[in-house]
Amino acid sequence: MTVLPITVPASLLDVHHLAPEAGGWGFRVDHAVASAVGDTYVLTGLRRYRAHAAGSADPAEQDFGYQLVTRYGSDGKPTATAVFGQAVPGGSPSAIPEREVTTLAVLPDGAVAVSSKPGSTHLLSPDLDEVLASWPMSWGWKKEQDTGDDPFAASIAVTPAGRLLCMTSGYGLSNWAGAHPNIVAVSEPGTALGPGLKPVLRAIATLDTRTDCQSDADSYAHVRYGDEPVGRGNRPSPSLAEALSELTGTSGSLYGYLDSTMTRPAALGDDLFVVPVFGKTYRSTNLGQEFSFALVDDRGVLRGRLGGLHLREDSPFTGFDFTVVADPYRARAFHLNRYGLYAWSADGALRARMSTAEKPFKPLVHFALLECTPAGELLLAHRKQHLLLRVPVPQDLDDLTGAVEAALKGYGRERTALKKQYTPVNWLWSDSAATVNPL
Repeated sequence: MTVLPITVPASLLDVHHLAPEAGGWGFRVDHAVASAVGDTYVLTGLRRYRAHAAGSADPAEQDFGYQLVTRYGSDGKPTATAVFGQAVPGGSPSAIPEREVTTLAVLPDGAVAVSSKPGSTHLLSPDLDEVLASWPMSWGWKKEQDTGDDPFAASIAVTPAGRLLCMTSGYGLSNWAGAHPNIVAVSEPGTALGPGLKPVLRAIATLDTRTDCQSDADSYAHVRYGDEPVGRGNRPSPSLAEALSELTGTSGSLYGYLDSTMTRPAALGDDLFVVPVFGKTYRSTNLGQEFSFALVDDRGVLRGRLGGLHLREDSPFTGFDFTVVADPYRARAFHLNRYGLYAWSADGALRARMSTAEKPFKPLVHFALLECTPAGELLLAHRKQHLLLRVPVPQDLDDLTGAVEAALKGYGRERTALKKQYTPVNWLWSDSAATVNPL
C-alpha cells in the first residue's frame, strides 16, 4: 500500500497568485494509469473563476482552466507535469483544448494517449514534453463542425497483446444532439498508434442502432464493420441496448435500456471486455434504474454480465459512480460506488463485496476508483484530500477484503507523513521539483 500526493506545479500557482486558503478555485482528479515499468500518470484539472476578472490582463486576477498530466516515478516522486487546455501566461496557445471528461492510456511504446469525448485523442511523449500527434473531434451540432475534424477515440484501454480497446462516437444517433459515444471497437494485436499511424478499429458492439438521421458524412474510415466504415445500417446488431433488454426482460419498459448510455470499456483480457451500460437518467431519483456491466467478447457476442448486484442496494446511480476497471493480466474486474467495492472473476462471478455500511470500509465513500495497474494494484483517489491510494490486490480475491482494510488503516499514517513534507493548504499539494511543460 502506498499513498501519493496529487500535486500542482508551484510555478503555476505563483503566476496566478492562487491562494489555496481563498475561494474561487477548484481542483479535480479525472484519471490515472500506470506503466509496466512502474511510472504513474495522473490527469487532473485546475480552474479559477472570479466574477470581477473578465477581461483582466493581470494573471493574478484572470480566470483559468488547465488540465495537467503528472508523471510519478516508481519511488512516488513527481518528475514532470504537462500543462494544457489554455496558454500559460506569456506562452504559446495550447495545442490541446481543455476537456472535462478525459482518460489516459499508456501505449506499448510508452507514449501517453489523452482521449476525451466525443472522440479526440492526443499523444504525449513519455516525458510529457511534446505533443506527438493529435486527432481532434469538436463538440456541437454536425452542421457546426469544423471540417478539419479527424477523430480517433473517446477512450482507449490497452490489452496485454497491445490491442487498443476503444469507445468511439457518432452523429445522427436517435434523437441525440451532436456526437454521442456509441461504438465499442478493437484494433489488431501489435498495431501502433503514432504520428502518421492511425490503426483500423473493428467495431464489435454498438449501443444504439437507431441511425435514421445519419448520412454518409457521419462515418469515419478508421472505424469499420466488415469491409466498410461504420455508418447507418452497417454496424454490429443487435445493439447492446436491445440485447441487454432481452437478457433482463425489460424490453419496452420505462426503466429499461432505451436511450441508455455507456462509459469507458475495460479489458478483462485480449478477447473479453466489460462495457458499462446505464439506463436513461431522469431528473428525479434513479435509484433502481437498470444498469449492466456487460461481458462482450472480441466477436461481439454478449457473454453475460458481471453478476451479484442489486438494482437498488448496489446502484451506481447514487453518486453517479459509473466506472468499471479491469486487470487483463489476471482476468478480474472491479467497481466502486457509494455502497461498496466489488470484485469479479472473468466468468462474471462476484468474488468480493466490501459494504460501505460496515465500519472498516466506510472510508471508501470518499474515494473514486480510477484504474487497475499492470502490477495488479487498484488506484483510488480521495475526492477531497487529493491523494492517490494504491491498493495491492492479492492473487486470491477471497483475500481482497483484508488487503483493502489494511490499506484504509494505513492511509491516515501515510497522509500524516506527506502533510509534514508538503504542508498542503485546503488539500492543494504544491510541488516545485517536477519539470513543467506547457503544451
